[in-house]
Amino acid sequence: MKLNEIQELIKFVSKSNVSEVELETKEFKIVIKTGKNAPLQASTPPVVVQSVPPVVPTVVPANVPTTTPPIAEATNNKSESKPADNKPSNEVADEKKYHVVKSPMIGTFYRSSAPDKPPFVNIGDIVEVGQPLCIIEAMKLFNEIESDVKGRVVKILVENATPVEYDQPLFLIDTNI
Repeated sequence: MKLNEIQELIKFVSKSNVSEVELETKEFKIVIKTGKNAPLQASTPPVVVQSVPPVVPTVVPANVPTTTPPIAEATNNKSESKPADNKPSNEVADEKKYHVVKSPMIGTFYRSSAPDKPPFVNIGDIVEVGQPLCIIEAMKLFNEIESDVKGRVVKILVENATPVEYDQPLFLIDTNI
């Protein structure tokens, strides 16, 4: 009950012919007495605030790299020219060469709809626009992530059941099929 509501209640009781009003809820108790000898009294017990458990962020162990290495690469019969440099420059070249499907949200990445079900896609699979690629669980909601291009899955950049960040690359898709 707000202060102005309490004041309105006091005014109402004082104008009426009632000598005492008692109002009690879970949060408070108010007793209003009127009369020449009766003092005006309002008492409230201490307010108990229920605490909400804090939101605990997902913690990644220190031995897990911040950029997850790719699970596998497609084995195409076509000969593709890839730089012979170290792996990071190879991934940068791949990201420029292929379409990158990124996570639209923070959550947990799953390759299949259930642990006993097959993955939505595997390396080398041809995907169509709108075809489910994976699921990202965010706050107990399971969101299907669909392909926005037609092509062949070249890399899966995240391991199953691992946390992902917003805008984190998930898949590389070759659109030149």
